[in-house]
Amino acid sequence: MTRRLRFVVLALGLVLVTAVSAAAKPRVAIVATGGTIAGAQPNTAQGGYTSGVFDIQHLIDAAPLMKDLADIKGEQLVNVGSQDMTNEIWLKLGHRVDELLKQPDVDAVVITHGTDTMEETGYFLSLTIHSDKPIVMVGSMRPATSLSADGPMNLYEAVAVATSPEAKGRGVMVVLNDQIHYAREVEKQNTTALDTFHSPNRGPAGHVSGEHVTFFAPPATIHGDQSAFLIDSLDALPKVEIVYAYANMGRDFIDYAVKNGAKGIVVAGVGDGNMTKAATDGLAEAARSGVAVVRSSRTGSGAVYRNIEVDDDKLHFVASGELNPQKSRVLLMLGLLKSNSVDALQRYFNAY
Repeated sequence: MTRRLRFVVLALGLVLVTAVSAAAKPRVAIVATGGTIAGAQPNTAQGGYTSGVFDIQHLIDAAPLMKDLADIKGEQLVNVGSQDMTNEIWLKLGHRVDELLKQPDVDAVVITHGTDTMEETGYFLSLTIHSDKPIVMVGSMRPATSLSADGPMNLYEAVAVATSPEAKGRGVMVVLNDQIHYAREVEKQNTTALDTFHSPNRGPAGHVSGEHVTFFAPPATIHGDQSAFLIDSLDALPKVEIVYAYANMGRDFIDYAVKNGAKGIVVAGVGDGNMTKAATDGLAEAARSGVAVVRSSRTGSGAVYRNIEVDDDKLHFVASGELNPQKSRVLLMLGLLKSNSVDALQRYFNAY
Protein backbone atom coordinates (compact mmCIF):
# COMPACT_ATOMS: atom_id res chain seq x y z
CA MET A 1 0.00 0.00 0.00
CA THR A 2 2.83 2.33 0.86
CA ARG A 3 4.51 1.77 -2.47
CA ARG A 4 1.19 2.29 -4.30
CA LEU A 5 0.50 5.46 -2.31
CA ARG A 6 3.90 6.85 -3.21
CA PHE A 7 3.20 6.17 -6.87
CA VAL A 8 -0.14 7.98 -6.69
CA VAL A 9 1.42 10.98 -4.92
CA LEU A 10 4.22 11.13 -7.49
CA ALA A 11 1.75 10.95 -10.36
CA LEU A 12 -0.40 13.69 -8.89
CA GLY A 13 2.70 15.83 -8.36
CA LEU A 14 3.72 15.44 -11.99
CA VAL A 15 0.22 16.40 -13.14
CA LEU A 16 0.29 19.47 -10.90
CA VAL A 17 3.74 20.58 -12.11
CA THR A 18 2.66 20.09 -15.72
CA ALA A 19 -0.50 22.11 -15.16
CA VAL A 20 1.40 24.94 -13.46
CA SER A 21 4.02 24.97 -16.23
CA ALA A 22 1.34 25.05 -18.89
CA ALA A 23 -0.38 27.95 -17.15
CA ALA A 24 2.79 29.97 -16.64
CA LYS A 25 2.92 33.03 -18.85
CA PRO A 26 6.03 34.65 -20.35
CA ARG A 27 7.50 37.43 -18.24
CA VAL A 28 7.92 40.76 -20.02
CA ALA A 29 9.61 43.89 -18.72
CA ILE A 30 8.38 47.13 -20.29
CA VAL A 31 10.90 49.99 -20.18
CA ALA A 32 9.35 53.38 -20.86
CA THR A 33 11.28 56.32 -22.33
CA GLY A 34 8.45 58.72 -23.21
CA GLY A 35 7.42 59.78 -26.70
CA THR A 36 4.06 60.33 -28.36
CA ILE A 37 2.66 57.11 -26.91
CA ALA A 38 2.90 58.85 -23.52
CA GLY A 39 1.90 62.27 -24.87
CA ALA A 40 -1.04 64.56 -24.11
CA GLN A 41 -2.83 67.33 -26.01
CA PRO A 42 -4.16 70.57 -24.49
CA ASN A 43 -7.48 69.41 -25.98
CA THR A 44 -8.44 66.73 -28.47
CA ALA A 45 -9.31 69.28 -31.16
CA GLN A 46 -5.67 70.40 -31.40
CA GLY A 47 -2.96 68.67 -33.39
CA GLY A 48 -0.13 69.71 -31.09
CA TYR A 49 0.78 67.78 -27.98
CA THR A 50 3.47 67.33 -25.35
CA SER A 51 5.48 64.10 -25.40
CA GLY A 52 6.20 62.05 -22.33
CA VAL A 53 3.41 63.29 -20.05
CA PHE A 54 2.11 59.92 -18.83
CA ASP A 55 4.17 57.33 -17.00
CA ILE A 56 4.55 53.60 -17.59
CA GLN A 57 1.66 52.59 -15.33
CA HIS A 58 -0.75 54.67 -17.40
CA LEU A 59 0.42 52.88 -20.56
CA ILE A 60 -0.01 49.47 -18.95
CA ASP A 61 -3.46 50.36 -17.65
CA ALA A 62 -4.52 51.53 -21.12
CA ALA A 63 -3.85 48.06 -22.60
CA PRO A 64 -5.19 45.69 -19.90
CA LEU A 65 -5.60 42.68 -22.21
CA MET A 66 -1.84 42.30 -22.64
CA LYS A 67 -1.84 40.83 -19.12
CA ASP A 68 -3.50 37.79 -20.70
CA LEU A 69 -0.40 37.35 -22.85
CA ALA A 70 2.32 37.83 -20.23
CA ASP A 71 3.20 38.72 -16.68
CA ILE A 72 4.01 42.40 -17.04
CA LYS A 73 6.29 44.63 -15.02
CA GLY A 74 7.11 48.18 -16.02
CA GLU A 75 9.65 50.86 -15.21
CA GLN A 76 10.22 54.44 -16.28
CA LEU A 77 13.80 54.99 -17.44
CA VAL A 78 13.33 58.53 -18.82
CA ASN A 79 10.33 60.50 -20.11
CA VAL A 80 11.33 62.54 -23.16
CA GLY A 81 10.30 63.12 -26.73
CA SER A 82 12.62 61.04 -28.89
CA GLN A 83 13.89 64.18 -30.63
CA ASP A 84 15.73 64.70 -27.31
CA MET A 85 17.27 61.22 -27.29
CA THR A 86 21.02 61.44 -26.55
CA ASN A 87 24.06 59.19 -26.56
CA GLU A 88 23.93 59.23 -22.77
CA ILE A 89 20.33 57.97 -22.73
CA TRP A 90 21.23 55.30 -25.29
CA LEU A 91 23.98 54.01 -22.99
CA LYS A 92 21.71 54.18 -19.96
CA LEU A 93 19.00 52.30 -21.83
CA GLY A 94 21.45 49.74 -23.20
CA HIS A 95 22.88 49.03 -19.76
CA ARG A 96 19.40 48.64 -18.24
CA VAL A 97 18.06 46.38 -21.00
CA ASP A 98 21.16 44.24 -20.71
CA GLU A 99 20.64 43.94 -16.94
CA LEU A 100 17.00 42.96 -17.38
CA LEU A 101 17.68 40.33 -20.02
CA LYS A 102 20.27 38.68 -17.79
CA GLN A 103 17.62 38.14 -15.11
CA PRO A 104 16.08 34.64 -15.16
CA ASP A 105 12.62 36.07 -14.44
CA VAL A 106 12.61 38.22 -17.61
CA ASP A 107 11.85 36.50 -20.93
CA ALA A 108 11.63 39.60 -23.13
CA VAL A 109 11.86 43.39 -23.03
CA VAL A 110 9.49 45.88 -24.66
CA ILE A 111 10.63 49.51 -24.94
CA THR A 112 8.17 52.38 -25.40
CA HIS A 113 9.81 55.17 -27.40
CA GLY A 114 9.05 58.17 -29.56
CA THR A 115 8.93 57.45 -33.28
CA ASP A 116 11.26 60.26 -34.44
CA THR A 117 14.49 58.48 -33.52
CA MET A 118 13.17 54.98 -32.78
CA GLU A 119 15.04 53.51 -35.74
CA GLU A 120 18.35 54.86 -34.44
CA THR A 121 17.84 53.68 -30.85
CA GLY A 122 16.72 50.30 -32.10
CA TYR A 123 19.75 49.90 -34.35
CA PHE A 124 22.08 50.94 -31.51
CA LEU A 125 20.56 48.31 -29.23
CA SER A 126 20.67 45.64 -31.93
CA LEU A 127 24.44 46.14 -32.17
CA THR A 128 25.19 46.31 -28.45
CA ILE A 129 22.82 43.97 -26.56
CA HIS A 130 24.23 40.45 -26.48
CA SER A 131 21.13 38.35 -25.85
CA ASP A 132 18.84 36.16 -27.92
CA LYS A 133 15.82 37.13 -25.83
CA PRO A 134 13.32 39.28 -27.77
CA ILE A 135 13.59 43.08 -27.65
CA VAL A 136 10.65 44.96 -29.16
CA MET A 137 10.39 48.72 -29.55
CA VAL A 138 6.98 50.34 -29.79
CA GLY A 139 5.46 53.80 -30.00
CA SER A 140 2.50 55.57 -31.53
CA MET A 141 1.71 58.28 -34.02
CA ARG A 142 -1.14 59.72 -31.96
CA PRO A 143 -0.87 60.88 -28.35
CA ALA A 144 -2.57 59.02 -25.52
CA THR A 145 -5.35 61.63 -25.32
CA SER A 146 -6.25 61.39 -29.00
CA LEU A 147 -9.81 60.48 -30.02
CA SER A 148 -8.41 57.28 -31.58
CA ALA A 149 -5.05 56.72 -29.92
CA ASP A 150 -3.03 53.93 -31.53
CA GLY A 151 -0.71 53.44 -28.56
CA PRO A 152 -2.67 50.82 -26.58
CA MET A 153 -3.09 48.46 -29.56
CA ASN A 154 0.52 48.94 -30.62
CA LEU A 155 1.69 48.11 -27.10
CA TYR A 156 -0.53 45.03 -26.93
CA GLU A 157 0.84 43.79 -30.24
CA ALA A 158 4.42 44.54 -29.16
CA VAL A 159 3.91 42.22 -26.17
CA ALA A 160 2.37 39.63 -28.50
CA VAL A 161 5.49 39.75 -30.70
CA ALA A 162 7.84 39.68 -27.70
CA THR A 163 6.15 36.56 -26.33
CA SER A 164 6.01 34.72 -29.66
CA PRO A 165 8.16 31.56 -29.60
CA GLU A 166 9.57 32.58 -32.99
CA ALA A 167 10.80 35.99 -31.76
CA LYS A 168 13.88 34.58 -30.05
CA GLY A 169 17.19 35.39 -31.72
CA ARG A 170 15.79 37.96 -34.16
CA GLY A 171 17.44 40.98 -32.57
CA VAL A 172 15.67 44.26 -31.94
CA MET A 173 12.30 44.66 -33.64
CA VAL A 174 9.96 47.62 -34.10
CA VAL A 175 6.18 47.10 -33.93
CA LEU A 176 3.64 49.70 -35.12
CA ASN A 177 0.45 49.64 -37.15
CA ASP A 178 0.25 45.79 -37.29
CA GLN A 179 3.73 45.59 -38.84
CA ILE A 180 6.94 44.03 -37.52
CA HIS A 181 10.25 45.49 -38.70
CA TYR A 182 13.87 44.75 -37.90
CA ALA A 183 15.54 47.78 -36.35
CA ARG A 184 18.34 47.67 -38.91
CA GLU A 185 15.91 47.90 -41.82
CA VAL A 186 13.14 50.21 -40.64
CA GLU A 187 12.77 53.90 -41.49
CA LYS A 188 10.24 56.54 -40.50
CA GLN A 189 8.97 57.88 -43.84
CA ASN A 190 5.94 60.04 -43.06
CA THR A 191 5.54 62.90 -40.60
CA THR A 192 2.14 61.92 -39.17
CA ALA A 193 0.63 58.86 -40.90
CA LEU A 194 -0.06 55.70 -38.90
CA ASP A 195 1.86 53.64 -41.48
CA THR A 196 4.95 55.81 -41.20
CA PHE A 197 7.37 52.90 -40.72
CA HIS A 198 8.68 50.93 -43.69
CA SER A 199 11.65 48.73 -44.46
CA PRO A 200 12.37 49.93 -48.01
CA ASN A 201 15.26 47.67 -48.96
CA ARG A 202 14.39 44.26 -47.52
CA GLY A 203 10.74 44.56 -46.53
CA PRO A 204 9.04 44.04 -43.16
CA ALA A 205 9.99 41.24 -40.79
CA GLY A 206 6.41 40.14 -40.32
CA HIS A 207 2.83 40.96 -39.46
CA VAL A 208 0.87 41.00 -36.22
CA SER A 209 -2.89 41.04 -35.80
CA GLY A 210 -3.86 41.12 -32.14
CA GLU A 211 -2.15 38.11 -30.59
CA HIS A 212 -1.47 36.41 -33.93
CA VAL A 213 2.15 36.86 -35.05
CA THR A 214 3.63 35.88 -38.42
CA PHE A 215 7.30 36.26 -39.31
CA PHE A 216 8.39 36.37 -42.95
CA ALA A 217 12.18 35.95 -42.84
CA PRO A 218 15.10 36.05 -40.37
CA PRO A 219 17.36 39.13 -40.13
CA ALA A 220 20.06 39.22 -42.79
CA THR A 221 22.93 40.93 -40.94
CA ILE A 222 24.98 40.52 -37.77
CA HIS A 223 23.25 41.48 -34.52
CA GLY A 224 22.91 40.50 -30.87
CA ASP A 225 25.18 37.71 -29.65
CA GLN A 226 27.27 37.83 -32.83
CA SER A 227 28.00 41.56 -32.62
CA ALA A 228 31.52 42.76 -31.87
CA PHE A 229 30.35 45.84 -29.99
CA LEU A 230 30.11 45.97 -26.19
CA ILE A 231 28.99 48.84 -23.94
CA ASP A 232 29.46 47.15 -20.55
CA SER A 233 31.89 49.74 -19.20
CA LEU A 234 31.20 52.50 -21.71
CA ASP A 235 30.07 55.95 -20.60
CA ALA A 236 30.55 57.97 -23.81
CA LEU A 237 30.57 57.58 -27.59
CA PRO A 238 32.82 59.24 -30.19
CA LYS A 239 31.54 62.47 -31.71
CA VAL A 240 30.14 61.83 -35.20
CA GLU A 241 28.28 64.43 -37.26
CA ILE A 242 26.02 64.22 -40.32
CA VAL A 243 26.27 66.80 -43.12
CA TYR A 244 23.51 67.07 -45.71
CA ALA A 245 24.35 67.32 -49.40
CA TYR A 246 22.45 69.66 -51.73
CA ALA A 247 22.95 71.71 -54.89
CA ASN A 248 25.74 74.28 -54.46
CA MET A 249 26.92 72.63 -51.22
CA GLY A 250 30.09 74.16 -49.82
CA ARG A 251 32.56 72.78 -47.29
CA ASP A 252 31.78 75.15 -44.41
CA PHE A 253 29.87 72.65 -42.28
CA ILE A 254 32.48 69.97 -42.93
CA ASP A 255 35.28 72.26 -41.79
CA TYR A 256 33.26 73.28 -38.75
CA ALA A 257 32.62 69.67 -37.76
CA VAL A 258 36.34 68.90 -37.93
CA LYS A 259 37.24 72.05 -35.99
CA ASN A 260 34.61 71.17 -33.40
CA GLY A 261 36.19 67.79 -32.66
CA ALA A 262 34.28 65.34 -34.82
CA LYS A 263 35.96 61.94 -35.02
CA GLY A 264 33.71 60.95 -37.89
CA ILE A 265 31.49 62.56 -40.54
CA VAL A 266 28.62 60.95 -42.41
CA VAL A 267 27.55 62.72 -45.58
CA ALA A 268 23.89 62.35 -46.55
CA GLY A 269 24.79 62.46 -50.22
CA VAL A 270 22.60 63.14 -53.21
CA GLY A 271 21.75 60.11 -55.33
CA ASP A 272 24.37 57.41 -54.92
CA GLY A 273 26.18 59.17 -52.07
CA ASN A 274 27.45 62.07 -54.18
CA MET A 275 28.27 65.66 -53.30
CA THR A 276 29.80 68.77 -54.86
CA LYS A 277 33.51 69.01 -55.66
CA ALA A 278 33.91 71.56 -52.87
CA ALA A 279 32.36 69.18 -50.35
CA THR A 280 34.39 66.25 -51.69
CA ASP A 281 37.60 68.26 -51.28
CA GLY A 282 36.63 69.18 -47.72
CA LEU A 283 35.84 65.59 -46.80
CA ALA A 284 39.04 64.31 -48.41
CA GLU A 285 41.05 66.79 -46.33
CA ALA A 286 39.18 65.65 -43.22
CA ALA A 287 39.95 62.02 -44.04
CA ARG A 288 43.65 62.82 -44.46
CA SER A 289 43.62 64.40 -40.99
CA GLY A 290 42.28 61.18 -39.43
CA VAL A 291 38.54 61.87 -39.43
CA ALA A 292 36.50 58.87 -40.59
CA VAL A 293 34.25 59.75 -43.55
CA VAL A 294 31.23 57.67 -44.57
CA ARG A 295 29.19 58.24 -47.73
CA SER A 296 25.46 57.54 -47.39
CA SER A 297 22.43 58.78 -49.33
CA ARG A 298 19.57 61.13 -48.56
CA THR A 299 17.25 59.29 -50.98
CA GLY A 300 15.73 56.91 -48.41
CA SER A 301 16.44 53.58 -50.10
CA GLY A 302 19.02 51.74 -52.13
CA ALA A 303 22.68 51.10 -51.40
CA VAL A 304 25.85 53.16 -51.64
CA TYR A 305 28.69 50.91 -52.83
CA ARG A 306 32.41 51.61 -52.92
CA ASN A 307 34.02 53.34 -55.88
CA ILE A 308 30.79 54.00 -57.80
CA GLU A 309 31.12 57.54 -59.18
CA VAL A 310 33.32 58.44 -56.19
CA ASP A 311 36.84 57.00 -55.85
CA ASP A 312 36.61 55.85 -52.24
CA ASP A 313 39.94 54.06 -52.35
CA LYS A 314 41.75 57.22 -53.38
CA LEU A 315 39.85 59.52 -51.01
CA HIS A 316 39.86 57.11 -48.04
CA PHE A 317 36.07 57.12 -47.69
CA VAL A 318 33.77 54.38 -46.41
CA ALA A 319 30.61 53.40 -48.31
CA SER A 320 27.49 52.90 -46.17
CA GLY A 321 25.82 50.12 -48.15
CA GLU A 322 22.10 50.06 -47.29
CA LEU A 323 22.41 52.12 -44.10
CA ASN A 324 20.81 55.55 -44.19
CA PRO A 325 22.73 58.53 -42.75
CA GLN A 326 21.31 58.31 -39.22
CA LYS A 327 22.06 54.61 -38.90
CA SER A 328 25.47 55.10 -40.51
CA ARG A 329 26.21 57.53 -37.68
CA VAL A 330 25.28 54.87 -35.11
CA LEU A 331 27.52 52.22 -36.65
CA LEU A 332 30.39 54.66 -37.19
CA MET A 333 30.35 55.71 -33.53
CA LEU A 334 30.59 52.09 -32.44
CA GLY A 335 33.13 51.21 -35.11
CA LEU A 336 35.41 54.05 -34.03
CA LEU A 337 35.59 52.53 -30.56
CA LYS A 338 37.59 49.76 -32.18
CA SER A 339 39.41 51.33 -35.14
CA ASN A 340 39.53 54.33 -37.45
CA SER A 341 41.03 52.27 -40.27
CA VAL A 342 39.05 52.62 -43.49
CA ASP A 343 39.41 48.90 -44.17
CA ALA A 344 38.15 47.91 -40.72
CA LEU A 345 35.26 50.37 -40.82
CA GLN A 346 34.26 49.20 -44.30
CA ARG A 347 34.13 45.61 -43.04
CA TYR A 348 31.71 46.70 -40.31
CA PHE A 349 29.48 48.46 -42.82
CA ASN A 350 29.51 45.40 -45.06
CA ALA A 351 28.57 43.04 -42.21
CA TYR A 352 26.21 45.02 -39.99
